[in-house]
Amino acid sequence: MNTKGCVAMITGGASGLGEATVRYLVERGAKVSILDIDANRGEKIARELGKVVVFCRTDVTDEGSVQTAIDATMKTFGAIHVNVNCAGIGPAEKVLGKKGVMSIEKFSKVVQLNLIGTINAIRLSAEKMALNTPNEDNEKGVVVNTASTAAFDGQIGQAAYSASKAGVVGMTLPIARELAEHGIRVVTIAPGLFRTPLAETLHPKAIEALESQIPFPKRLGKPSEFAMLVGHIIENPMFNGATLRLDGALRMTAR
Repeated sequence: MNTKGCVAMITGGASGLGEATVRYLVERGAKVSILDIDANRGEKIARELGKVVVFCRTDVTDEGSVQTAIDATMKTFGAIHVNVNCAGIGPAEKVLGKKGVMSIEKFSKVVQLNLIGTINAIRLSAEKMALNTPNEDNEKGVVVNTASTAAFDGQIGQAAYSASKAGVVGMTLPIARELAEHGIRVVTIAPGLFRTPLAETLHPKAIEALESQIPFPKRLGKPSEFAMLVGHIIENPMFNGATLRLDGALRMTAR
């Protein structure tokens, strides 16, 4: 699929990896719909990038909210070719902590946003992708999900986050197999440690400690590097049903 001229719907597109992907795709001729809960940030980005971007305040865990955003995207741009899912949270909490047992409400919230929110966007956007005119490979659409290295080697305190991201990894292949008959590819990226707004809140020494764990390059990943991989996945038709680690060979320790 050619990035130029495609319409991409990006959840969590108002910050971090999602925002970088929005900017990368717009620079390469795509039209983008930003789905995010942060209206102030989302609207600011949309104003900055102009008519090729529309912002839809969206709660990805709510079916009606996502459907409204998809309807607005279709009304504005007439199609959806790409769905990139970056919306997510990652609060840490031990199962048995000093203050007692883990809050099941917090665990549920992480799974609801990271996993249920992802499948919510996939299923509703795929319905629109299936209506697209196929290209020479009979391709109609591409889905790119965001997991994490925590899906494979989660640290202490990451039970909820790891479970939610492992769920994203686990559903990638079966969804890719199912949507193949509709000409829709499904790929997941599992990033390691990236310089997102969350990382920017850390003390410089904490960032140095994190960077020391990464074999090479010994630094946090740049959101633009995540966006580059999204772009390549869109344009390379043989990427399908796979989870790609983007982590500088990082394998996280227990703590």
